[in-house]
Amino acid sequence: MLIAGFPAGAWGTNCYLVAPAAGEECVIIDPGHQATEGVAEAVRKHRLKPVAVVLTHGHIDHVASVVPVCGAHDVPAWIHPADRYMMSDPEKALGRSLGTQLMGELTVGEPSDVHELIDGARLKLAGMELTVSHAPGHTKGSVTFQMPETGDVPSVFFSGDLLFAGSIGRTDLPGGDHGEMLQSLARVCLPLDDSTVVLSGHGPQTTIGRERAANPYLREVAAGLGSTDAPRRGM
Repeated sequence: MLIAGFPAGAWGTNCYLVAPAAGEECVIIDPGHQATEGVAEAVRKHRLKPVAVVLTHGHIDHVASVVPVCGAHDVPAWIHPADRYMMSDPEKALGRSLGTQLMGELTVGEPSDVHELIDGARLKLAGMELTVSHAPGHTKGSVTFQMPETGDVPSVFFSGDLLFAGSIGRTDLPGGDHGEMLQSLARVCLPLDDSTVVLSGHGPQTTIGRERAANPYLREVAAGLGSTDAPRRGM
């Protein structure tokens, strides 16, 4: 398996290109602010052919480059219906103005072909299978994508802004809900094997085992508490 990831734009949002191997079809996950050039470079370097863009949620730091990336490769975008409006109205999703200068850098709107994600869906794209889990809390339409273990390669979990190394996503923006976040952590993250590799929307990779042992939020959820006030991340 090939996973090429890079942090993009003002918010350092991780964008990932995932393929069975170099020279094959790929899926692009979360092409955010100023991600277009990074995507193009990874496509050239690894000789990839994008077939789809999939989005963990609709915040502008994760979707700002969806229109140009989809247009350049003539591919559809996949997003949960509860977050779809954010592509066209990013400021409403944040409850604040992004500022004239930053808005001038953004391509607001939807690509020409949009598909909607549902909980439990198994997307078969680029010769791979991604299982979708609806995980509200950061936004109403937040989702995660899991790839199964294959041979010597452990399962890979693209957590978006649900789970980070040592932290979780913030819940104080429109559509955020701390109670839903805790429920999503318990339902989506806790059942995963400790060996599962976590590739999140911001920051370094980790594993479920490491987070189960050290992440204060996951530890509290596992204990049935969920009252910690440790720092959170995300836009």
